Amino acid sequence: MLNSVFTGSLTVPILLLCLLAAIALGVLTAMVFLYKSRHSASFALTLSLLPMTVAMIIMLVNGNVGTGVAVAGAFALVRFRSVPGTAKEIAAIFTSMAIGLALGMGYIGIAVLFFLCSAAVTLVLTVINFGATSRFEKRLKITIPESFDYEGLFDEVFDKYKIKAYLEKVRTTEMGTLFELTYDVTFPVKQIPKQFLDELRARNGNLSIVLEDFSEREAL
Repeated sequence: MLNSVFTGSLTVPILLLCLLAAIALGVLTAMVFLYKSRHSASFALTLSLLPMTVAMIIMLVNGNVGTGVAVAGAFALVRFRSVPGTAKEIAAIFTSMAIGLALGMGYIGIAVLFFLCSAAVTLVLTVINFGATSRFEKRLKITIPESFDYEGLFDEVFDKYKIKAYLEKVRTTEMGTLFELTYDVTFPVKQIPKQFLDELRARNGNLSIVLEDFSEREAL
């Protein structure tokens, strides 16, 4: 069951068997990783076709070192021309590639077992919302004039609304005429008081204030 189906030269029936298995496992992998996740149709299509593509490449390389180096270079070009994804998207791509590698070497049983294990772990952790925090956290970006002293400028407002804030980053904008302060803030309840934002505006000269969710892409 765990042995390779490649016992000699590659034949059409074996090739079709591996490609069909790659398509089936690719679609199932896409369904598992896209469960309860925001995604695009292009990413779903990519996950579905990736195992078949990788399997075909591995079968064509088949021990040829020169071809393998050329394929590695092509993958590097694709990597640098692609948009960075979330951690879960990267895990899905690596899973699809691993399945494709196994099928490209003829190990259909190993590919199926690996898919079942990864699917079970992914679905269980997704259902129990593993790693999610119960705290209401946001990223706060406040723009102030460069003449303002940003040290402790908003501490009184944070204390008033019992908001925990950590100044993560300070950068200049508009040719150095403005500062952009980036805070990681934790609210005591899942509600953002309008009065809180109004008081921030009163202290930053009514310049830009942005309150957003943490981006998974920034964490990579």
